[in-house]
Amino acid sequence: MNRSALNLALAAALVVTAACSKKAKPNLPPPPPRAEAPGTVTPPPQSPTTSGADSGVGTANIPGSQSDFVAQAGSDRVLFGYDSYELDEAARATLGKQSEWLARYGNVKISIEGHTDERGTREYNLALGDRRANAAKNFLAAQGVSAARIATISYGKERPEAEGSDEGAYAKNRRAVIVLVSGAK
Repeated sequence: MNRSALNLALAAALVVTAACSKKAKPNLPPPPPRAEAPGTVTPPPQSPTTSGADSGVGTANIPGSQSDFVAQAGSDRVLFGYDSYELDEAARATLGKQSEWLARYGNVKISIEGHTDERGTREYNLALGDRRANAAKNFLAAQGVSAARIATISYGKERPEAEGSDEGAYAKNRRAVIVLVSGAK
């Protein structure tokens, strides 16, 4: 075999090898910031000898804040069945309470994060997370919350709430989470 044929064979082998290499997964953007009501004062850090309950600092929910939303609506999330984006009775009840809170605070904008468990491909789970977030958005819109106040994002399986490969962890990870992105005044 002559030298140019050998060089051509080596170059072809390198091209084939390079074409088969895995591409790096793109990084997801950070989650949206969790906004508190304007004028919210962050309490000072607690010393090891005092807790928030004992000191009286940080124990009250500020109206219009994320903690007030969770306290009044009962939860900031709804859960879904395996491979589903249908809202069950419990999810509809929670979203109903959330829509009532959002009606009281008409200037609050939210983001709904769609999540899945670890099973399935990344692409499939991003699509399923999107359908879950939009199912929650559509329910809230049907309850009178302006769709202009609601953004959606899917994280698929990239941001699990519970680690593990069992049904308990899977059930916690199949969710849509509401995050306040602008607070009440």
